Amino acid sequence: MNVTLAVKHYVTKMIENSGAGMKVLLMDRDTTSMVSVVYTQSEILQKEVYLFERIDSTNRDTMKHLKAICFLRPTKENVEHLIQELRRPKYSVYFIYFSNVISKSEIKALAEADEQEVVAEVQEFYGDFVAVNPHLFSLNLPAVSRGRCWDPALLSRCTQGLTSVLLALKKCPVIRYQLTSDMSRRLAENVKQVITQEYELFDFRRTEVPPLLLILDRSDDAITPLLNQWSYQAMVHELLGLNNNRIDLSKVAGVSRELREVVLSAENDEFYANNLYLNFGEIGTNIKNLMEDFQKKKPKEQQKLESISDMKAFVDNYPQFKKMSGTVSKHVTVVGELSRLVSERHLMEVSEVEQELACQSDHSRAQQGVQRLLQNPGVTELDLVRLVILYALRYERHSSSILASLLDQLARRGVSERHRKMVKAVVEYGGKRVRGSDLITATDAVAITKQFFKGLSGVENVYTQHQPLLHDTLDQLIKGRLKDSHYPYLGASSLRDRPQDILVFMIGGTTFEEALSVYSLNRSCPGVRVVLGGSTIHNTRSFLEEVMSSTGHSAERAAGGGRHGNRR
Repeated sequence: MNVTLAVKHYVTKMIENSGAGMKVLLMDRDTTSMVSVVYTQSEILQKEVYLFERIDSTNRDTMKHLKAICFLRPTKENVEHLIQELRRPKYSVYFIYFSNVISKSEIKALAEADEQEVVAEVQEFYGDFVAVNPHLFSLNLPAVSRGRCWDPALLSRCTQGLTSVLLALKKCPVIRYQLTSDMSRRLAENVKQVITQEYELFDFRRTEVPPLLLILDRSDDAITPLLNQWSYQAMVHELLGLNNNRIDLSKVAGVSRELREVVLSAENDEFYANNLYLNFGEIGTNIKNLMEDFQKKKPKEQQKLESISDMKAFVDNYPQFKKMSGTVSKHVTVVGELSRLVSERHLMEVSEVEQELACQSDHSRAQQGVQRLLQNPGVTELDLVRLVILYALRYERHSSSILASLLDQLARRGVSERHRKMVKAVVEYGGKRVRGSDLITATDAVAITKQFFKGLSGVENVYTQHQPLLHDTLDQLIKGRLKDSHYPYLGASSLRDRPQDILVFMIGGTTFEEALSVYSLNRSCPGVRVVLGGSTIHNTRSFLEEVMSSTGHSAERAAGGGRHGNRR
């Protein structure tokens, strides 16, 4: 149950199947993302892949000394591009791999186009998703719904992506879905239909307890994507924006050219792999330790290379030193920018009130906290709006005059009309009329202790009280207590035993906070393996864009409140 290894295995097998010799990797926009998150360019170069091209590029040179490995989504556009390519081949031989099921008629069209007989192989390798972490995948699809109904093209894409994950992990699951969501039911039915039609592909070795696919709807928990985050990966996405593991730092003051865009990948960055789920205070301490370790290994300026052995030792150690230097520079820059934004945007104070709204039941205290921050000139427009949205969701049953007063205060602060409209839009999207669950779970309702930890200068007392609704849902599922009346099975099949292999898909997007919950559950529940996926991975900005699109409001970007949007 490791989606990163599954995609990496496919890419490795493609390259191995093509044999020895120089190769070009031909991809489309989507498969470029799918490959780049599991393999670095330098890793692929070591496997004799010397060129990376897009199938839709019109200015590629003819290079008959190269073999072409084509990894493409089975879309009509890609098939047409391939037909044109095969009629006038630019490379000596073609190994063609589709990321999902392709029709026999399209295979026939490709065969007819291959008049020069340059195609050596055509296969389906089911890597039709972006493997972000070993237990987390995304389809990179923002705004999948239109007024609580599927966009037909996006329903088809989500079906393809989800069935591809099942095929990559070799799972033929029992399916459950969220009863309150018609979109969940429709996706469940579509996945079931594909499994039935392609029964030969899903004929895997039966396990004693069948795997389970659980399909959920983002609207059941609109609070989680609105909260500031304090673990490394989630915090980077919230404040800087992660796009296929890449961060755009080009607008950071004084940043060097090589650090304008950086990659954060647990596959080839040991520091990131060890810290992506740790809180900000711990990261500060670990950055300090990393720098101290680097200083010890740094070659001394006065070091003399007097003998052949001295020179050999220097050459042997230099690549490792160079790599460590890059790692230190990258993480110091990223953490430094996070620290600056936390201070500049008063995010400690904002987060404290957010956590009170999300986890506590003291209305008077929560109202006072929101009003206090509304009067703080240093709090950004986005942060002010998210606080009022959280209040509106949490205290929806209280007097509407209080919410009206908060909206008036937003207007007096100069918050744009578009941002003010988001308050109503989010309540419409994920308010009590829509939700199938309570906002505060039983675990949240107990007395919660403040967690103190110290890290970077000025960063302490970070609150991490909130647990996503998904955590409670999975806990109930693993214990065999998730109610069939709320999450029915699709069809006659059901589980008698507690599930062991669980795939969760969140329509409308998941979050890194939920990925952290899944990671923690996998560590704390031996024998249980959970993989989480979503139509996209949200931070606050992208979630508000999703909501505005879903509820039929203006499709303008929900940017603002800080310089960094969620680049997608």
